Amino acid sequence: MEMTLPLDIETVKGFLNPKEGEALYRLAADASDLGPCLEVGSYCGKSTVYIGSACKLMGNTLFALDHHRGSEEHQPGEEYHDSELFDPRAQLMDSFHSFRGNMRRADLEQTVVPVVAPSVVAARHWNTPLGLVFIDGGHSLEAALTDYRSWTRHIVPGGFLAIHDIFPNPEDGGQAPYEIYQLALNSAQFELVEMVETLGILRRIQ
Repeated sequence: MEMTLPLDIETVKGFLNPKEGEALYRLAADASDLGPCLEVGSYCGKSTVYIGSACKLMGNTLFALDHHRGSEEHQPGEEYHDSELFDPRAQLMDSFHSFRGNMRRADLEQTVVPVVAPSVVAARHWNTPLGLVFIDGGHSLEAALTDYRSWTRHIVPGGFLAIHDIFPNPEDGGQAPYEIYQLALNSAQFELVEMVETLGILRRIQ
């Protein structure tokens, strides 16, 4: 499937490699017959544009979950802090304004459903089966485990789990995404489909 995006993706803040984005686009299209898609960790919407564009093309829906207060590394004084996303009135990070503007620019407001809440709160009463779950939220072990435990149980058989920022070598990056990737493989519920850069793509087999 040829990928078509509605805007220049480089104008959207984020940390997703273009090859990873293209893989998510294809994956969302493949998952369209299985159920809606859900991403954990939207930030300003770079991955949302990739997944949402495929969902729009296929007549599917993407739930974009993020509390929009930034992960640990986005806070003031940390490595990935962006002062443009800091709300001086609240003295808190707030990426939702940027996210919403990008959804409007991408004409995805009728496809993407923002869920502005912590992962565990959003999952508390969730009952909708999902064709794709993309995990790219907080990179602490606690946050990654919460995302994994909250959402993978809603993936239908044959559906997909994608995990971003998988670094087998600790010298290359944080280990929490790699930990939940290993957890999924060892669960006997998922099989590896492919690795694209740091994006692990798995399929639910039972």
